[in-house]
Amino acid sequence: MLRKLNNYFTTFEKILWIGSLALITGSAVMFGKDGILSVIASLIGATSLLLNAKGNPIGQALGVIFSILYAIISFSFAYYGEMITYLGLTGPMALAAFISWIRNPFAKGKAEVKVNHIHRGEVLAAVVTVVFYFVLDFFNTANLIPSTVSVTTSFLAVYLTFRRNRFFAVAYAANDIVLIILWSLAALTDISYISVVVCFVIFFVNDIYGFVSWSAMRKRQAAEIQP
Repeated sequence: MLRKLNNYFTTFEKILWIGSLALITGSAVMFGKDGILSVIASLIGATSLLLNAKGNPIGQALGVIFSILYAIISFSFAYYGEMITYLGLTGPMALAAFISWIRNPFAKGKAEVKVNHIHRGEVLAAVVTVVFYFVLDFFNTANLIPSTVSVTTSFLAVYLTFRRNRFFAVAYAANDIVLIILWSLAALTDISYISVVVCFVIFFVNDIYGFVSWSAMRKRQAAEIQP
C-alpha cells in the first residue's frame, strides 16, 4: 500500500504536500493560540487540494470536512459570508462534486476523473455577487466588499469543480487571494489569524499547481481517447 501511494505522487507533489503541512504546522506553533481547529482544517485542506490536482474524488470528500471546519472558524470572527458560503454552498457542492467525479472516471477502475468542457453561459457569477452583497450586509458581515467577492469566486470554483472543468483551480486561486486579504485584516485584530493567512497562501500555490496538473491531464486524456 505504501509503495503504491509513493508511486502515485510525483517527487514535486510529495515536496509540495510535505512542505505545505510543515508550513501550516509551523505557522500555527508560532502564531496560533487556541487554533488547533485551524491547523486540522488547514492540513485537511492542503491534502484535499493535492488529491484534487490529481483528479482524485477523495479530494472532494476531504473538501466537505474542510468546509465544515472552516465555517466554524469563520463564525468566530463574524465572517458570516464565509460561514454561509462554506456551509450552504462549498460543502454541499463538494459532496455533489464527489458524486460527479465518482460517476465520471476517465477509465474504469482508475481514480482519475474525466476532464469536462462547459459553455460560457453556464456561470451566473454577476447575479450571485449582487444578491449576496445585500444578504451579507443584512448580517453585518465584517469587511463586506472582500467578503462579497469571496462568495462570488467560491461560487465559480465549486460550480466548475462540479462540472469537472480545469478552470475550477483558477477560480479557487482567485478566491485564495481574496481570503488572504480577509484574514490579513482579521490578523490586524488578532495575530493568531496569521496562521490562517499562511494557510491560504499555501492553498494558492496548490491551486496554481492544480490548474497546471489538470491542463496536462486534459491533453493526455484527449490524446488517449483519439484513435
